[in-house]
Amino acid sequence: WQLVESGGGSVQPGGSLTLACAVSGFPIDRSCVGWFRQSAGKEREWIASIYRPGGNTFAADSVKGRFAISQDNAKNVMSLEMNDLKPDDAAMYYCAAKRSQTSLYCNTGRMVGSYAYWGQGTQVTVS
Repeated sequence: WQLVESGGGSVQPGGSLTLACAVSGFPIDRSCVGWFRQSAGKEREWIASIYRPGGNTFAADSVKGRFAISQDNAKNVMSLEMNDLKPDDAAMYYCAAKRSQTSLYCNTGRMVGSYAYWGQGTQVTVS
């Protein structure tokens, strides 16, 4: 099972970026795909996730209203649209996947260790 992120780059504060996570080999039914980020000297933190195939989405308070997670089931691609970016948003962004029997677990199971499959990350710089 493979996850490949893309779309990172450098933007000015207030700018926008959309990250993509291409998922291959992972079943759509009853699975959860999450986005995490990690900046230098900090722990990796959960920022959003989406339950499949229903499409229920969840986001951390720090990004709610600015970031939106979505899915294209036909292409098996999860996207993270990021708006009004701030310098604190600069980080390496990772997508991750796990099996999830319910959307509730996709929302409450936000721990890094609960995700079994990870991409290599894509860098976002805001300056």
